[in-house]
Amino acid sequence: MSESNKIKPRTLPGFMELLPNEQILFNKMKDTIKESYEESGFIPINTPIIEDANVLLAKAGGETEKQIYRFTKGENDLALRFDLTVPLAKYVTEYYDKLSFPFRRYQIGKVYRGEKPQRGRYREFYQCDIDIIGDGKLSIINDAEIPSIIYNTFKKLGFDDFTICINNRKIFNGFFKSLDLSDKSQDILRVIDKIDKIGKDKVKEELSKEVDNNSLEMIMKFLSIDGNNQEKINQLESLDVKDEIFQEGLNDLKLILKYIGDFGVPEQNIKLDLTIARGLDYYTGTVYETFLNKYRNMGSVCSGGRYDNLTEYYTNRKMPGVGISIGLSRLFFQLIDNNIISADNESISKVIILSMTDDYGYCANVASILRENGVKVQVNFEDQKLGKKFKYADNIKVEYAIIIGDDEVQNNKISLKNMKTGEQQIINIEEALKLLK
Repeated sequence: MSESNKIKPRTLPGFMELLPNEQILFNKMKDTIKESYEESGFIPINTPIIEDANVLLAKAGGETEKQIYRFTKGENDLALRFDLTVPLAKYVTEYYDKLSFPFRRYQIGKVYRGEKPQRGRYREFYQCDIDIIGDGKLSIINDAEIPSIIYNTFKKLGFDDFTICINNRKIFNGFFKSLDLSDKSQDILRVIDKIDKIGKDKVKEELSKEVDNNSLEMIMKFLSIDGNNQEKINQLESLDVKDEIFQEGLNDLKLILKYIGDFGVPEQNIKLDLTIARGLDYYTGTVYETFLNKYRNMGSVCSGGRYDNLTEYYTNRKMPGVGISIGLSRLFFQLIDNNIISADNESISKVIILSMTDDYGYCANVASILRENGVKVQVNFEDQKLGKKFKYADNIKVEYAIIIGDDEVQNNKISLKNMKTGEQQIINIEEALKLLK
């Protein structure tokens, strides 16, 4: 085929494709999140990427439905999943009789949204979700355990300076009801949810188009409540809002903040933030947003909340839940882009065997013994000079190199070199195992 007829390779916009060193780091983060979820007793599920469109889109509408990848295959109307929550709702409804409740599941997988790609925002991306689903009811203490899992997960990822912001939709809903604004609550919440991006003045300007001056003044006063968590609770109580829903949300917050402390989360990592609204319609109670304090411009790195109507489009059975999601692809991009993490390793191997002999069998046997004992090993059998092989080992930043030449084969030994210190010694395989395990 002539050069002019060859197809130029390219990756579609909005799809993440990583180099090996980046993929190694990405996988390490994904594995750390998985281990953290499993430590807290969450069990894995894996739902299909392609679903029946009518099932997947039962609750979709507005902007979400416009972003769905939908297509037909034969007589089948199909769609790619756009999050992991709707497939969860389908899953717990379909397998209700085979599951034990409360059902604690995690799922880490790709989702798809046909939105305009931007820096750090993708059409295909990984989400890492946990949810606790109840059968008929779900204790409020679960709303406190979720922040403790967020805390432990981000600590394991290597972060210390982060804040888990918490609020309760019932407080908003009860407050709006007391102002006779219930019919406008969703529109108001969507405006409030933008406060971090556009600031209080712009929020006030947008709200002035929705409410009268007296209501606007009360809402801005509400959003200006400040201080530590207890001081904010005191100020909420001092508003003397009689509405039952407001009081229920306030009591929930008090209990949740207490239990979060009981779970061992330091007070400096938890903030009652009355500006956190979470615009998604299905959140009915507690809501969470997590921020890296030095990189607040990155936006929330972990979000979620309580929802009472998870399965309403599939069954009349009430199945309340609470959960969170980490958008791993976006988080990874932001961390790399802000030089918070660096992808240094080109290999996952601890050792590389550099073969300088025609006796490949001996090299293969050494590799096999190391692998059987849990040491990650790769072998370079290529016909190259030793200097070139060492350069390769340096490039992939492997920790040790084993050099095997004819002398090593003859004496049943290996030459082990520490690639960081340059120290090199001739030892037998048993001695090498003690150093490498």
